[in-house]
This record gives sequence, structure tokens and C-alpha cells, in this order.
Amino acid sequence: MQTATNTNKNFTTVISPLNPVQKPLVFLGVIASVILFALTVAVASWTQGLLFIIGIGFGLTLLHARFGFTSAFRRLTSVGNVQGLQAHMLMLAVTTILFGIILATGFSFTGNSPSGYVFPVGISVVFGSFLFGIGMQLGNGCASGTLYNVGGGKASLFVTLIGFIVGSTIGALHLPWWTSDAMPSLGAISLATSTGFGYVGGVVLQLIIFAGIYGITVQIAKKKNPPKMKPLATTSGWKKLVRGSWPLLVAAVVLAVLNGITLAVRGNPWGITSAFALWGSKALMAVGVDVSSWGYWAGRTQQLTDSVLLDSTSVMNFGIILGSFIAATAQGSFKPKSFKPGVAMASIIGGILMGYGARLAFGCNIGAYFGGIASMSLHGWVWMIMALAGTYLALFLRPLFGLKNPDPKDTIC
Repeated sequence: MQTATNTNKNFTTVISPLNPVQKPLVFLGVIASVILFALTVAVASWTQGLLFIIGIGFGLTLLHARFGFTSAFRRLTSVGNVQGLQAHMLMLAVTTILFGIILATGFSFTGNSPSGYVFPVGISVVFGSFLFGIGMQLGNGCASGTLYNVGGGKASLFVTLIGFIVGSTIGALHLPWWTSDAMPSLGAISLATSTGFGYVGGVVLQLIIFAGIYGITVQIAKKKNPPKMKPLATTSGWKKLVRGSWPLLVAAVVLAVLNGITLAVRGNPWGITSAFALWGSKALMAVGVDVSSWGYWAGRTQQLTDSVLLDSTSVMNFGIILGSFIAATAQGSFKPKSFKPGVAMASIIGGILMGYGARLAFGCNIGAYFGGIASMSLHGWVWMIMALAGTYLALFLRPLFGLKNPDPKDTIC
């Protein structure tokens, strides 16, 4: 929905003049995408090339809607704004239905047997997701947010990405200790297969939970009357597809469909941060560190010497960055700006915390929260709760670095 001026209603976009299209940069992004697609197909396969295109779709969607996980959690815990979380519930509901169908039938576009992200619920998940919640508020972006903001030209997120890679690599080194038999764990629990409900019952159970959470958010909004999200500049008609901005709920459905397609193409849901551990490990190998001896890489050391284009998560990450770059330049908003030292410090610390936390928690806001919950894994729900707890703590830490929190006295946040 759109409105010309009123920001007190439940709108996330507003029609207003946009910056001119940055045509040379759009052309550069398209050419780079075509070249990388061709290289991916030549080095890997057409399936890998398709995953790269899906990654571009994720990048376009995330940037056009400014679809946030970090901001949604921050607005919820600081002022009670529920718009972002409501979009999450729609996204998760649609994805759960799609995953339930795919996992129950074994449907695949490529012959890869599909399996969801169902991981053990242990100390590593609890602590890792809590760290991630803190990190994404200090770094001003989650895993997906970091990538699409890097592609969109937000300079501080380049620093966050570096920290993310460092933290994820350290987390890979430490993960065997965190998941050892000495650490308490409930094991992997699926609300579908571990409970006897089956996929139909698991889907129904989760839809009930989503509806319940959505109902709670409605009551929170009524009670707190929080400021609304800042409207995003957009245009009208068909130009909105390439110039943006897309309504949050539309983006939620698009992200859900793309994740379902990802599962049916590569056999696993969308993920992001395992690629960061790979990139960091490859960098260490280049300077002589024996990364292959780490327990994290046991049984898959070939990845360390293979082309990065053979790693589907890396290829999709490249697609996200290029897709968001094309979207930003089409909007005329690709304008990297300098940032203060305090922001840089918060970005590097936040990135490290997210990278380390993601490895411990078997994923980030995409692999654990989005993919885990949609896979009907209990660890995904634990991730959500602990990341919200970490977000709440981070609200007290952000001002130390000169970062502002939403103010309940404002009309928009």
C-alpha cells in the first residue's frame, strides 16, 4: 500500500521523487552478473548457475523492500513496532507450507534429495544465537542484511562483513569443542518427524504458532501504539518492479517462494554464513595455516582446495551482492558514505560476534531462523528467542558506539 504524506498509518512506502537511475553502474552490475554466471556454469554446472540467479533474486528482493531481520528485532524490543515481525510470520508461514510439501514428497528440480535444516538443540545454539543477536545490532545488519547492504553501497557493512568472515572462521575452529559430548544437548528435534505428527501435522502446528505470534503482535501494537516504520521512497506502476520500493508483505512472500525453490534445486534451504567460514579458511590456507586439520573440515577438506564457485552458498552470496547492487543503482541510491570510528568499531565487533555465533548456532538469521523454523526444527525457535534476548541487551550497548535506538516519542522509526 502507498500514501503520499501520512506516516502515522501502517504504510512502509511512500510515493516521492527518486534519484536518477545510475545507468553506467546498472550496466556494470548486469555485465558482472552475466560473466559470473557463465564462469559458474563452466566451472561447476547449470544447477550452480541457477542458484546464482536465485541469489540475484534474493538480493533484488531484500534491497527493494529493505527487508530487515536486525531492524525488525530492534524495533520490536525497543519501541514495540511489530511490522517487521509480522512480515516474518507471513514469510515463515508460506515457507513452512512449501517446505512441508517438498520434504514430504521428496520433490526436486534437479534430483538432489531435499532435506531441511534440523540441528541439535544444545548449549552451542543457545549461546551462539544470543551472541548473534548482540552482534547484528552492533554491526547494523544480519547475514542477509550485511550482504545486501554491501551490494547497496552502505560502507560500514563492508567492515561488518570482514568481521563476519573472521568470526565465522574462528567459530569453525572452535565448533567441535562446543558440540562435543561434554556439552549438554537435546539432540536434533523436528516438530514433524520427531513428534510423530508427520509433515502435515508439523505444518499445521507451526501455522497455529505463527497465527498466535501474529495475534500477540497485534495486541502489542494496540497497547504501545508504537511509531511506524519510516516510509520508503518509491514510484508507481510497472516501474516499481525495478525502481522499488516493494511492500514488506509482498517481499515476505517472494522470499518464501525463493527459499522453497532453493530447497528444490540444491536439496537444502537458503544459507549464507557457511561460505564465510570457507572464505576465511581459504585465506588462512593461503598464508600457510593448516586449516584441513580442523575438526570442522573433517571429511570435506576438498572444499578447501576446490574453486569457490563449486560452493553453492558462496555462489548464492555473490548473487545477493550483485542483485542488491543492481537494485540500488536502478534506484539511484548507490552512494557509499564515510562513517565515524565508533561505527567502525561496532561494525567489526558485531561482525565477529555474528560470525562466531552463527557457527555455534548452526546458522544465522537465514540458515537457523528462516531455514530452521521453516524446516520445523526446534533449534530454529530457540535461535529466535535467544537472538531476541541478545537484541535486547544490545540496546544498552549501541549508544556506547554512537548508535541510536528507535525512540518511542518519534512518529516513525
